[in-house]
Amino acid sequence: MQKILFLDRDGTMVLEPEDYQVDSLEKIIYYPKIFQYLSKIVREMDYELVMVTNQDGLGTEVYPEDTFWPAHSKIMEAFENEGITFQEVLIDRTFAKENAPTRKPRTGLVEHYMSKAYDLANSFVIGDRLTDMQLAKNMGAQGIWLNNEPELGANEVAGQQTLIKETIALTTTSWEDIYHFLKNKKGRTTRVSRATKETDIQIELDLDGEGRYDNQTGIGFFDHMLDQLAKHSGCDLRTRVKGDLHIDEHHTIEDTALALGMAFKEALGNKMGIERYGFATLPMDEALAQVAIDFSGRPWMVWQGDFQREKVGGFPTEMVTHFFKSFSDTALCNVNIKVEGENAHHMIEIVFKAFAKAIKQAKRVDPNNKSLPSTKGVL
Repeated sequence: MQKILFLDRDGTMVLEPEDYQVDSLEKIIYYPKIFQYLSKIVREMDYELVMVTNQDGLGTEVYPEDTFWPAHSKIMEAFENEGITFQEVLIDRTFAKENAPTRKPRTGLVEHYMSKAYDLANSFVIGDRLTDMQLAKNMGAQGIWLNNEPELGANEVAGQQTLIKETIALTTTSWEDIYHFLKNKKGRTTRVSRATKETDIQIELDLDGEGRYDNQTGIGFFDHMLDQLAKHSGCDLRTRVKGDLHIDEHHTIEDTALALGMAFKEALGNKMGIERYGFATLPMDEALAQVAIDFSGRPWMVWQGDFQREKVGGFPTEMVTHFFKSFSDTALCNVNIKVEGENAHHMIEIVFKAFAKAIKQAKRVDPNNKSLPSTKGVL
């Protein structure tokens, strides 16, 4: 899902004059350091830019269009010259007293972005008014508040300041702060819920975590393997599973793998700049595992290896291949695994650890390359 930065214009990209109308070229003063740091955000991160601005009475005698457009065009030209382009420029022309559905903080202008195609939970509204922060709340996004004049927009969101504060992720007056905040923001996160008559599964995944884990599936050895996956991939993973273990372990393991694959697919997003491929060969005592993964957009799984035991703990060894096949099906990735050894515990554990190391490599984002790792143009 695509992440977006929704930018206000006046007070955020250019400084607002005393009359709050940038209606001449002489009034254009760019926000300090915005070109330096917004261009770095565009180059180094995977946000799309959308401008959302209220221009009170635009097109009326109070604010004629022939005074607005020359200044606006000059502003847009300056940003384009620095490689900063906007997917869309959304302008509301109404007055605050009209209470129009298109006027910030109402969402009429941006409703087409409030869909599953966009990752609003990890998107931000950047603005200098409290109405911008209220817009973020109304959209289900987060707010970055350039609070040079904290009272701006307060009358339009009276009584909502406490609720708005829960939405504001950063309060600053500096575009340098915004850049460093977004640079360090862990945006590749997702929550997946999968419920059937056989299982009820909740997964929380952060691809850029610290290897933290909290997994409870009802199968102790399976929890241990998911813990290894999180620890050695550098992902944070929390799993909760209620399955029909009174029947057997099959549905719990299979459905967890399906949900986990879905989580990885969602968290990887558009895959811009990722390494895409990962591979690892790891030993564990007498066992040796070779794992390669390709987040190619196509499911395929190859397995080579045999176990001498039927179960390890409460985990059927036949479900090892089924786990990785199910993961491949929903993550839309190639997985190639070869394992040899004598101790089934060692063999399964080292496969999960090698799988984790391969994922750690494949999910890595090259900060100097935002392109898609494919000549096809799609993954």
